[in-house]
Amino acid sequence: MTDPATSPAGLILRVALDTPLRRLFDYRAPAGSNHVLPGMRVEVPFGRRTLLGIVIEVTDRSDIPEARLRTAASVIDTEPVLDTLLLGLVRFAADYYHHAIGEACATALPSGLREGRPLHALEPRWRLSATGAAAVAKQPRLGHRQRALIDLLTARSEMDLTDLEVLGESARSTLRSLIGKGWVDAYEVPCEAITPVTPIVGPKPIPTAAQAQAIAAITASLGGFAPFLLHGVTGSGKTEVYLRAIEEAVAAGRQALVLVPEIALTPQAVSRFRARFDAPIAILHSGLTDTDRLAMWRLARSGRAPIVIGTRSAVFVPLARPGIVIIDEEHDPSYKQQEGFRYSARDLAVLRAQREQVPIVLGSATPSLETLQQAQAQRYRLLSLPERAGAAGVPRTTVVDLRVHEERHGIATPTVMAIERHLAAGGQVLIYLNRRGYAPTLFCPGCSWSAPCESCDARMTVHMRRQQLVCHHCGAQAPVPFACPRCSNELRPVGQGTERIEDGLDELFPGVPIARIDRDTIQGRGEIEQALDRVQSGEVRILVGTQMLTKGHDFPDVTLVVVLNADQGLFGTDFRASERLAQSIVQVSGRAGRASRPGEVYIQSACPDHPLLQRLVGEGYDGFADSALAEREAAGWPPYSRLALLRADAPERADALAFLEAARDVTPSLQGLRLLGPVASVMERRAGRYRAQLLVESRQRTTLHRFLAAWLPQVEALPQARRVRWSVDVDPLDVT
Repeated sequence: MTDPATSPAGLILRVALDTPLRRLFDYRAPAGSNHVLPGMRVEVPFGRRTLLGIVIEVTDRSDIPEARLRTAASVIDTEPVLDTLLLGLVRFAADYYHHAIGEACATALPSGLREGRPLHALEPRWRLSATGAAAVAKQPRLGHRQRALIDLLTARSEMDLTDLEVLGESARSTLRSLIGKGWVDAYEVPCEAITPVTPIVGPKPIPTAAQAQAIAAITASLGGFAPFLLHGVTGSGKTEVYLRAIEEAVAAGRQALVLVPEIALTPQAVSRFRARFDAPIAILHSGLTDTDRLAMWRLARSGRAPIVIGTRSAVFVPLARPGIVIIDEEHDPSYKQQEGFRYSARDLAVLRAQREQVPIVLGSATPSLETLQQAQAQRYRLLSLPERAGAAGVPRTTVVDLRVHEERHGIATPTVMAIERHLAAGGQVLIYLNRRGYAPTLFCPGCSWSAPCESCDARMTVHMRRQQLVCHHCGAQAPVPFACPRCSNELRPVGQGTERIEDGLDELFPGVPIARIDRDTIQGRGEIEQALDRVQSGEVRILVGTQMLTKGHDFPDVTLVVVLNADQGLFGTDFRASERLAQSIVQVSGRAGRASRPGEVYIQSACPDHPLLQRLVGEGYDGFADSALAEREAAGWPPYSRLALLRADAPERADALAFLEAARDVTPSLQGLRLLGPVASVMERRAGRYRAQLLVESRQRTTLHRFLAAWLPQVEALPQARRVRWSVDVDPLDVT
């Protein structure tokens, strides 16, 4: 009798399904499906449902007994949606981050493909109709949005999705209006029938000597794998180096993949690229509609778009002819997914470039310590841009001692005088405070009550204009009380947020136009572009905002940057707190003074003698990084060790800790490893659930992953696992 574990069963499809289960599922291929390839989509029965999955392997044997094998309902594709290289990248990522392969595959595909939409489809286009051309010839009065759209349609024979994305969210409603008037024709073309476009390259500046050296090094490596760290001070022209390297790649018929950390940077990046290259650009980020995202994905896959710009998940976008990969602001934590499939797009991009045999450029003014250590070990080639382009030079930095200077509305007297001076000279001023809302808490001076969140170990933030208390951790809201609920005394908002600073600036500088950019004022698509347009036009004189302002924006007329509450990260509990603070200060300081206008930076601090601030001011980011790397090496923290964090949360504190204790008890050999915990998280209760964690540390990557591969199946099988939500985070950015 044949062993059922090895019994022949015809063509067997090993399928990844979008479930948290860490395994593949075996199905018989449908009748007549003899050409199924890994990377194709299939519909399969799963319990009482039908699910869409990705074929990972095709074999002729199964470990499932013949009688229990079910047959796939259908094969959706005639070719893989994930080619061999990308499927290998996804499989590696699922193994490395110890995550369910089905959820990893789902992350790599746009939602339209996960829902069964066809791999190939028509691509939307728009052109000025005969009626529209006749109407435009009469020079009608048009709004500025209509005028921008008409001008583009007049200049081009047709407009595509890339053009629409550059114009911003408001262009979509304007386009619908013009279609309704009969001025614009909408039509579709087969994406597969479109030939690749050779970009027309526009005017370009003469590179500096340092830029020229970097460009030469990168372009000489085209055609093979070579990792570069482009470390340039803010304003040194990193983007110009990217553009020149990309120009060489696309001139050779190749595509460039450019990753940016946030949606807010995408329109600005696309505008810069469109100003240089007259060619289709595929844009991928979560702000797109599902339909548009799939259309952009197809544009990249077909090869018609020589340039692809996207946020984190774009690391998985297919390219017909890969040529170069760029990671802008490589230090940014947005590249690490913090929920679900916790992958690092930056690290996977390096692996992808290696497998594609193309160069990769990681650019930053404040590189992560991990990337700097790779350059020090000569695994990455360091390219330096030590000076700013133009004549502005490095901004002069002043630390304002809050122990000796009086504050009004959170702004010290020397800072107020500096703002007055720069406004009088025609400059713009940027005020940075990484805390939104009006005040961090509402406090009773009579009984010391402060407004707590009922679901988190946190205080509610005051949002005065909305008259709401809001928890920034779980989103809970409540009306601002008229009096203390405990003793009926008058309540006071304590501390400053961006909303309160904006109100204070209105009082200090009456009549001066102010714009605030944070998560409260920028919520819909296109809103940040509108706010930044007001800044670029000079309409806004003072710009107030949070970390959204540190992300690579170019403000040529900003001559003064003010950093409020610089002490916020000096005493953080996470070992990366000082690195993040240094990066934020350096990044936002770099907004001061561009082109020929010199800049100044004022940093307000109650701890002006703190070594981190002293080092940043005296030695810059490089001095801080050298010291921080030495400290990390002495303490055995990354990049000199490898971490994995087992997290758990539950409605009851005891359940979360009991699960982690049980997980610790089933650990295999700990040789070469340390387990720290289990302990409660720094914020133990969040959204009504108690959180705890167990940290695994090893000096060797292979030792850590061997341990996790043996340990996690045992953790998954624990009875206590059914009473908690748990996850594993490999290479975590936050260990608190």
